[in-house]
Amino acid sequence: MRRRRTLAALLAAGLCAQTLAVLAAGVGVAAPGGPPPTPVNGTPSPFPRELHTPAHGSTIPPIEAASALLADLDSGDVLVAKAAGVRRPIASVTKVMTALVVLEASDLDERVRISGDAVFDRDEYGATSTLGLRAGEPLSVRNLLYGAILGSANDAARALAIHVAGSEAGFVELMNERARALGMRRTRFASATGLDDRGRSTANDLVKLAEAAFGVPRFTEIARTKVREMPGPGRKQRRIQNRNVLLWLYPGATGGKTGSTAAAGYCLMATAQRDGRHLVAIVLRAPDEPFSDAAALLNYGFEGFTERILVASGQALGIVGLRGGSVPVVAGGQLEGLVPSDVRNIRFRFDVDPGATYPPAAGDVVGIYRASSRGVEIGAVPLIVAEVPGPRDPGEEPWWFRAASAIAGAVGSALAALF
Repeated sequence: MRRRRTLAALLAAGLCAQTLAVLAAGVGVAAPGGPPPTPVNGTPSPFPRELHTPAHGSTIPPIEAASALLADLDSGDVLVAKAAGVRRPIASVTKVMTALVVLEASDLDERVRISGDAVFDRDEYGATSTLGLRAGEPLSVRNLLYGAILGSANDAARALAIHVAGSEAGFVELMNERARALGMRRTRFASATGLDDRGRSTANDLVKLAEAAFGVPRFTEIARTKVREMPGPGRKQRRIQNRNVLLWLYPGATGGKTGSTAAAGYCLMATAQRDGRHLVAIVLRAPDEPFSDAAALLNYGFEGFTERILVASGQALGIVGLRGGSVPVVAGGQLEGLVPSDVRNIRFRFDVDPGATYPPAAGDVVGIYRASSRGVEIGAVPLIVAEVPGPRDPGEEPWWFRAASAIAGAVGSALAALF
């Protein structure tokens, strides 16, 4: 059984847990050039020094997180899913949507005069992650985005929200509008920070957000940066260190976003690219550090799948029954996808359009042909009518069969019209 490093949780109830002390425990392999053990913003580094993953990445790994999902960012194919439709608080992973809305509404060089409403009172919020912004301090949108994504700074996220929409509440409306536009049907944001834990999303929805965010080159550039320096009060410089440990420990890591609160647990959106394939792993409510679960998923995505052509375009698929008759069908395109290397059988299914009636015209689409493995759909192509059989000679059937067929057809038409 996989042994894991235990993290001491220094969580204030309902607040972002960013002050995590790493304890030396467990067995694993630390990548050379791992994350520096230096403090982040004066607090102990939150980084584990090594990842704990199965020795072989060709089989589905055990996942300790409550929800998890692995998908191909380019094709949208879902490769692994665990409770991916369950709505949960997502902590600071929320800031990915904050950054996306800001990038679509602002120029990176715009100057932001920090509002007093963006300043966090330590007495009120405790040891939450911030840049220590001061009211009236000028910073660029670019630097505030680095603070929000790398350091998970809540004051930076709130300052950006106020800059774009005039208030955090107004900005949240923009976040939810963008979520609806992306088809994130089970997502509702309640803040620009995720600190409140009133917002909810699912692993399924977060993949859609990842596709949109990593489709913006400026976001990708920020998310993959390890360390950023920016102006501080007076002549001081702020040094922000990315909290995504995979940038140091996982070959091919391209970015993502961490998050943790008492209600959300440990959360992570992580992306990696190898051999022309770009994958994303979503881990929600991990019992301890989420990086090993994400790395195990990514390993499986890169090592446990092969690209295969399952159905050729125009390939004969057999006969399907329509309302009133049957017709031969062919594939309306090439069906290819990522298939688990250890899977011997792929399941195929006809989904015939219930509204398709006989006789159709040759070339009509009468349904969908789907391929799946282990309950996860690999891909689908249209079902195309190859040809329509000519009318049957009435003399070929006895009179009683023709009469029964006519009655059955009349009843079927009546029921179709009724329902």
